[in-house]
Amino acid sequence: MHHISRSGSPSRRRVRSLLRIASAVTVAALLAGCVGFGPGADPRAAAELAPGGTLRAAINSGNPILARRGPMGEPQGVSVDLAREAARRLDLPLQLVEFTSAGAVVEAVKSNRVDLAFVAIDPVRAADTEYTAPYVIIEGAYLVREGSPLTRNEEVDRPGTRVAVGRGSAYDLYLTRELKSASLARAPTSPAVIDLFLAERLEVAAGVRQQLESDAKRVGGVRMLPGRFMVIEQAMGVPRGRYAAQAWLADFIEEMKANGFVSGSLTRHGIEGATLAPPRSLTAAPPR
Repeated sequence: MHHISRSGSPSRRRVRSLLRIASAVTVAALLAGCVGFGPGADPRAAAELAPGGTLRAAINSGNPILARRGPMGEPQGVSVDLAREAARRLDLPLQLVEFTSAGAVVEAVKSNRVDLAFVAIDPVRAADTEYTAPYVIIEGAYLVREGSPLTRNEEVDRPGTRVAVGRGSAYDLYLTRELKSASLARAPTSPAVIDLFLAERLEVAAGVRQQLESDAKRVGGVRMLPGRFMVIEQAMGVPRGRYAAQAWLADFIEEMKANGFVSGSLTRHGIEGATLAPPRSLTAAPPR
């Protein structure tokens, strides 16, 4: 009879060794999975994002690209989805604070009445806001009456042209800097722009392309000027000085762009015309 060693043949010992290594790798992977892929719970970021214990996220239902009312009146949209996912990852209770204009959101950020906002990147707002890189890019467009002599965006900036715009919106801030001859008439919110345009018989209305296209179908007798007069980069923002929160959100939003979360949310909510922003390395650094 042949004597068989308790330790087995060399090949069996190699198999057992490989199995032990594989088991260790599996356990390590499972442990890593407990904290998730990408930015997970970060105590310092959570403390800055929710100093009162609850993450207060500003939701601007005046911008239909970002948020709108659902069938039961509940807020829904890509900004709502991102706020909920950020709160989930940081294990924070979430409060959605609704606004009807970007200007009101900016004022709430300034006064620390909200902890997280979804706003367009603008150098004026950078005095009070820490931004991430953009997650979606949308277009600013002009609307005129059917009989208007204006046919191109470049023709708007002329003496006597009055442009309706939402007070404090990205369009307001941009056109305030850029228009040299035309004048601005400010509506209280972006959805109210078309009403001011019609009531005051103004020459041009400016705003989110999708909002104006919807208004054009509703009121009739108007048309869009072709193309766009500006590109708007929508980002996540926190009150100035919350650097740990901004750094966490900067990584968070890059993962949300890369893994399909943002594009999936836009599709799910039926949003057309918004473009997924490129990775952070391909965009200009947000203002600091």
